[in-house]
Amino acid sequence: MSAPPGGFYSEERWENWLERIRDEELDPEDEDSARLLLNLQDDAAIAVAKILKAHESGDLDDEEAMDELADIREVVLAEVEFEDEEKAMLIDGVQTSLVPVFVAAEEFLTNGPAEDAAPTEYVRAAADAEAEDDPENALGCCAQAGTLIIAGETLDVEVAEELEYGLVAEWVNGLDSLQRALEDPEVVEEEDDEE
Repeated sequence: MSAPPGGFYSEERWENWLERIRDEELDPEDEDSARLLLNLQDDAAIAVAKILKAHESGDLDDEEAMDELADIREVVLAEVEFEDEEKAMLIDGVQTSLVPVFVAAEEFLTNGPAEDAAPTEYVRAAADAEAEDDPENALGCCAQAGTLIIAGETLDVEVAEELEYGLVAEWVNGLDSLQRALEDPEVVEEEDDEE
């Protein structure tokens, strides 16, 4: 077995989530709205986690795993057209959060886990890089933290409370989704579809 029936993730699945978001009244302060956006993010992170698990178990070789990741990345990070600007910004936030999930997975498959520090230290280094206006280095540090999460280390998400709002805070949010997905790679149901 290389991939589950229908693949690990599909454009149709992503579009179903987007349709739900188009149809709902979204208020980021509202718990249900926040959960819908988090489920959208977690669903993509779970697909990444399943690819990593399939690779670990030998069901996917390196190239197949990288191809599967590239397919999901292409779907999830594609530009989304939304007439509602606030919803467009919220989706953009989800996409931003997922960037280090893909980068970390690719880095892990290519080079294995980082070796120099704990996940939290990498996140702090990322925050320092962001403060120095070096987003590329900041993303690299978040990705290194992600490789350690994939290898089984735990990121203490309380580190997020130390962060200024910005890219690193969003990226840590994505790494938290990846961490949860690796612990419990169960599919997030697109609930309420039958209404």
